[in-house]
Amino acid sequence: MSLPKNVTESQALPRDCTFSASDWQVLSPFWYPVAISEEVKDKPVPVKLPDVKLVCYRSRGQVVIARDLCFHRGAPLSKGWVENDEIVCPYHGFRYNCDGVCTAVPAHPASKISPKLKLITYPSIERYGFIWTSLAGTEPNLPAFAGWDDPDYLNVLPPGFDIAGSAGRQMEGFLDVSHFAFVHTETFGDRNNTEVPQYKVTREGSVLSADYWSTVSNYGKGQENPAPEGFMWLRAFRVFAPFAATLTVHFPNDGKLIILNFASPVSARYTRLFCPIARNFDKSVPIEEIVKFNLQVFQEDREMVESQTPEDLPLDLAAEAHIPADRTSIAYRQLLSELGLGRNYTS
Repeated sequence: MSLPKNVTESQALPRDCTFSASDWQVLSPFWYPVAISEEVKDKPVPVKLPDVKLVCYRSRGQVVIARDLCFHRGAPLSKGWVENDEIVCPYHGFRYNCDGVCTAVPAHPASKISPKLKLITYPSIERYGFIWTSLAGTEPNLPAFAGWDDPDYLNVLPPGFDIAGSAGRQMEGFLDVSHFAFVHTETFGDRNNTEVPQYKVTREGSVLSADYWSTVSNYGKGQENPAPEGFMWLRAFRVFAPFAATLTVHFPNDGKLIILNFASPVSARYTRLFCPIARNFDKSVPIEEIVKFNLQVFQEDREMVESQTPEDLPLDLAAEAHIPADRTSIAYRQLLSELGLGRNYTS
């Protein structure tokens, strides 16, 4: 994902914005997933991104994303309904087409409709099982996710996962390689295998890469583990600013598990995690079991992210202590700083 252009000055901050004005302007041009495609059907769905209340619905076979607001009396359109491909305001029945233009005012059916009665709409894309949008309408440049469109891979889409913590802290937790033995003891971690071998972080453009080799298994507790004694597990991380990363775990016999971690900032300290998964082995395992295991891993991480202090991710490297295992985290914080986010950031 390339770095965005600055937001135009005409874009007003959302009411009760939890970000600083400068941080909001840096973050708003990026594309974020806001909903799972299958969950947006015949009813409008309320979503939020960063601090902007949106409504998402389908009209004429396409996804419409608009500010969740009828400009007549400020009613949320997400409480309305879709009829004949138009969204209907629940308060006074005003109707809007897929372009956001008001087509009917029931109280005055023969009167000319004010041009002010037009929704603020945003672009949308469906990819990786999600609906994505950008508040600034920039050209989409979504993170690459190998395996999703490959017929040799099983695709798994866990439900959106809410975290009462910042997107930056969640992202850093996903990139952390020294917490497995302590946070994930119920799923795959091993308290007897805590050492983090040396690894390098490289950068190409705005993308960070870290290939981490260790003997920590990625098989879940109680699962059959066919890995030979001393098998070296490769976990290949790719980081895309501001809140996306992929992890490719290399299993025995050329097996690959690929995870896209995308922390969408609902607000500065509330995050919705979208995490599609693709793998080319054990494809007969019921998807429900895969989802259950991964939700347990998410829950283990959530408990830590929601309790960290400070709640925001400090970009000033002197604000917290670091160890060699934190190389990816340090590079990630530096990447966020280069975007122009505040030193005491952030989401």
